[in-house]
Order: sequence, then C-alpha cells, then structure tokens
Amino acid sequence: MNDWAGLAWLVVLLIANAFFVGAEFAVISARRSQIEPLAEKGSRSAKTALYAMEHATLMLATSQLGITICSLLILNVSEPAIHHLLAEPLALTGWSEGAVDAIAFFVALLIVSYLHVVFGEMVPKNLAFSVPDRAVLMLATPLVWVSKVFHPVIVSLNWIANHVVRLFRVEPKDEAASTFTLEEVATIVNQSRIEGVLADAAGTVAAAVEFTDKKAAEIAVPLADLVTLPHTTTPDEIERAVAKHGFSRYVIVDGDGTPLGYVHLKDILRAAEGPDAATDVARTIPAKRIHHMVPVLETTDLEDALAVMRRAGRHLAQVRNAEGDTTAVLFLEDIIEELIGEVQDATRRGRR
Repeated sequence: MNDWAGLAWLVVLLIANAFFVGAEFAVISARRSQIEPLAEKGSRSAKTALYAMEHATLMLATSQLGITICSLLILNVSEPAIHHLLAEPLALTGWSEGAVDAIAFFVALLIVSYLHVVFGEMVPKNLAFSVPDRAVLMLATPLVWVSKVFHPVIVSLNWIANHVVRLFRVEPKDEAASTFTLEEVATIVNQSRIEGVLADAAGTVAAAVEFTDKKAAEIAVPLADLVTLPHTTTPDEIERAVAKHGFSRYVIVDGDGTPLGYVHLKDILRAAEGPDAATDVARTIPAKRIHHMVPVLETTDLEDALAVMRRAGRHLAQVRNAEGDTTAVLFLEDIIEELIGEVQDATRRGRR
C-alpha cells in the first residue's frame, strides 16, 4: 500500500470511527418520548431507533467493537504512511537516520492522535449530544445492520461483559433509562426555570412536583382545629354556622367528638322550603343527609388520597393513624390548593 492510499484510509477510518461514536451517544441520549410518536406514524427509521434503544447494551457493544477496530487500523495503516511521508523531507536536513525516524514517528503520532480525537471522537460526540433525536434516526439503522452482521461476536462479547458486571453485584440493563425519579424531575424543573426555558410564575409546575411527595397527614386539619357540629344539629343551626364561619361544609361529630360524616349547605336548603319550613328547620338533620367520609391513613400519599376521594365522590376524608383512630380530616379544597394555590370557599367569598 502506498502512502497516499494510507492517507485515504485515514479519512475513511475517521469517518467510520465518527459514525460509531455518534451512534453510541445517540442511542443512550435520545428520548423515547420524541421517537415513539414518529414510530406510531409508521417511520421505519424511528422503529429501528426504538429497537436500538431497547437493546442498548448490544448497540454499545457494536459501537465499541467498531471504534476499537477503527482505532487499531488507523494506527497500523495511516500512521506508517504519514511517518514515511515525513521521513523523506526530514532526511534532507542531514540529521542521523535515528533522529529522523524518531521525529517523523512523533509528529505522525501527534497528527493521527489529533485527528482521531477531534474528528473521530469529539465532533461526533458533541453532535450526538446536541441533536440526539435526529442523530439516532440517522445512525440507528446502519448500527443495527452492523450488529446483525457481527451478531455472534457481539453477543458473545456482551455476554462476557454482563457476567463480569454481575461479579460486582450489579444487574446489567438492556435498555437505556427513559424515566426520571421525583428528585430528578424537581431538579429539571428548577434548572429549567433558572435558565428561562420554563415559565412558572404561579409555581404550579413546582407545586405539582412537591405534591407527589406529600402525605395526607401533612395537609389534613387536626380534629382540634375543626369547626364541627353535633349530630343533633338542625338546619337552622347549620345556617347560623354558615353565617358565622362562612364554610359550606361542616363535620358532624357524635357525643364523644368522633366524626360521623359531613353536611353541605345545599343539603339543608330544602328544609327551608315548602309549607312546613318553619318546623323542618328546627328538626335534627336526618342521617341520610350526612355524607360519610372515606378513610385514608396518615401515611397515604396525597395523590393516592385524592384518587380515593374522587372515586368515592367525596370532598372530605377521615385521616386515621396506624391504630385506626381518626386524627384529622382531609379536605379536597386543601388538596387542590397544593396544586394551584389558594382556593376560597364559595360562601366565604360572598361574606363581608
């Protein structure tokens, strides 16, 4: 092989090395959320990209094999060609053969290493990191084809690597992680706000992240702080309570102060209508007018408590401790406030 052919091979091998580096970083950096919609629309490149992302360890093994082969060939084919091209003009200086050979080798190694690191490694890596979704759509298909051609070799290499990883008591994964922990999401939201790419003036997004980490006991109202009414209360007394406190819902308790349920202002409005209104408003509210409260534990996640209340169609829930005793009451209004901020009771907004 002549020297100019060696230089041509240098260009080819740098391109091949850049391909494997770019493909490697694209597979582990691309987001499934951006690729899956394209695959659902029938994009073949997107489907192949998803396959590559779901078999990440095989794709990484393919990339590493390709990078290793390209690197070895660059040193064994291109470096001697550059070395020889440099040695001829250096020989005209009159230096000794040993000095010329050493200087030519050093300069050739420096040139090849520079080209390899910059154009074969850093440039494709930075491109893949900058536009991972576009990169994986372009590079996944040829990478998958290479993995199929060298399948036996790659599978054996991957099998050995996985068993070595297990020696360190770590279970290898085939697919790159595409989900985030709650702490990671909170960090992403905070960083996005700092960099100005996420507008959250009301704090709704941040509140939603914090919401998923809270327990029912954290926002429930303790029994001692509740405005309660006895089970013998009448519609007339409930109307006076609304006039005094301005709430539309009241917890009904028995003689021991244990919550039995709750009533809503609308439940007693009918008693103030009709020919017997004067008598009805003075009677104890019937049991059928008292809504039961769904039970939740103090340690129940707030989002789970919300789901329970929504399924039952209830605005209030009993919060119980580990012994089963009711310690507080959870209001749907308070849960909503955790997400969107202060919410005023409709009856309180109308007060003066």
